[in-house]
Amino acid sequence: MKEISLKLQGKISRLTNKTFKFDERVGDGWFSAVYFLKTKKIAEELVPDNIVTMQFFQKSNAVLCGTDEAIALLQEFAVQPDELEIHSLEDGDKIEPFETVLTITGPYQHFGFLEGVIDGILARRTSVATNVYEVVKAAKTSGVKKPVIFMGDRDDHFTMQAGDGYSAFIGGSKAQATHAMNEWWGKKGIGTMPHALIQLFKGDLVQATKAYKETFPEDELMTLVDYNNDVIQDSLKVAREFGMELSGVRLDTSNNMVDRFFTRNPDILGSFDPRGVNPKLIFALREALDEEGFNHVKIVVSGGFDAERITSYEKDGVPVDMYGVGSSLLKVHIGFTGDNVLLNGEPHAKEGRRFRENPRLKKIELTHSKA
Repeated sequence: MKEISLKLQGKISRLTNKTFKFDERVGDGWFSAVYFLKTKKIAEELVPDNIVTMQFFQKSNAVLCGTDEAIALLQEFAVQPDELEIHSLEDGDKIEPFETVLTITGPYQHFGFLEGVIDGILARRTSVATNVYEVVKAAKTSGVKKPVIFMGDRDDHFTMQAGDGYSAFIGGSKAQATHAMNEWWGKKGIGTMPHALIQLFKGDLVQATKAYKETFPEDELMTLVDYNNDVIQDSLKVAREFGMELSGVRLDTSNNMVDRFFTRNPDILGSFDPRGVNPKLIFALREALDEEGFNHVKIVVSGGFDAERITSYEKDGVPVDMYGVGSSLLKVHIGFTGDNVLLNGEPHAKEGRRFRENPRLKKIELTHSKA
């Protein structure tokens, strides 16, 4: 496998296939729509000297991600990639609807079969980066920047984790649940305990937390408190046991459960939905911890959070210190389109499409050396 050095004006380097580890079958067209492969063959045999310019765009305000990956893909699998002329924006750039983010110029048969693969890369990476950006922005609505943990490991196929983790990093999340999510940007996953650990100690949260502390004494001590569906009482039990050593508690109450706090206090029911993690429960937990002097204990919440819900919590001053977010961050809702817009340097595109120059694009110079 050759290692590629991609030199970009104003930027030292981009990620390469040394990071992405592409499936070699990409070069055989295995992942390309068959009609692209047929067009490649026709171009090779009948119009080999035509030079086309392909441009890529989408239709939303977004945070761009996937350009490094797309460029590395071209370097690995395009025919004579060094002879292609490529201009691109960078991962992390804010983009507008219909803004050109990438252009490729060269013989169609050298790169055209990769159009759909590039569209897919840009669509998924940009969607995740944008989703995370919106959640991170929501988490500082109150004026205080609160961490967002990317917890998407159970919401998609495990092979997606590295790319999704990188996209989340581009979107602004620096805390992620698995090592794989951190693979492309050089960190390690973080996390404390799942419900399974508490089950091993028959629901005794204090014993489970002791076991965690003894096994991982260097870690920040944070415990999951909804196993017995009594987050306030269990939080207080752990706080009384560990005092200043306890950094935080996490609520992950199922959305079809009503915490025992409300069955003990039925008079406060009636004006809100008491299921799952909810503001009333969090306010009550904060008050209970503070009354016993545990002001230092942070409250972490997870389970069904998205940008809209977090914005609402922040506007209402709900005392959350950190959000764990998963499935809402993985929704692919930003689609990219690759269009051939110039033929031999002259405007030529399907009706309704045209070449859109973008002065923000920077020329990519591809060089490579043996790894």
